[in-house]
Amino acid sequence: MNILLVDDDYLLAKGTAKLIQRMGGHTVSITDNPVEIFKQCESGKVDILLMDVNLPGASWEGQEVSGADLSRILKTQPSTSHIPIIIVTAYAMLTERQTLLAISHANDFCSKPITDYEALLELIDQLTKKT
Repeated sequence: MNILLVDDDYLLAKGTAKLIQRMGGHTVSITDNPVEIFKQCESGKVDILLMDVNLPGASWEGQEVSGADLSRILKTQPSTSHIPIIIVTAYAMLTERQTLLAISHANDFCSKPITDYEALLELIDQLTKKT
């Protein structure tokens, strides 16, 4: 399975990617560049996206965007709407989960730091089986 991990903290993302690769046997690409995110998603080679909410300096079509914004845009485009998205953030309380999911149109939510990788891998498997 090909996973696109979107995070502005490259070192944290690299550690997360290594754990997902070792535990789940998945291929994980890392980026925080919106152009690259859309390019990879539109290529048809992304099975699921893990999207950090906080992406300082990210912009799309001249507008500053967050991961929640990018998720919503991807979910409203016919060529990428089928890709499951797990929104990831360290700043949202669990009580804000529903609001964040509604804003982002993401399929599910994961709080940072990610500590239960087995649960994350189960969630990835569940979401990719639905598509």
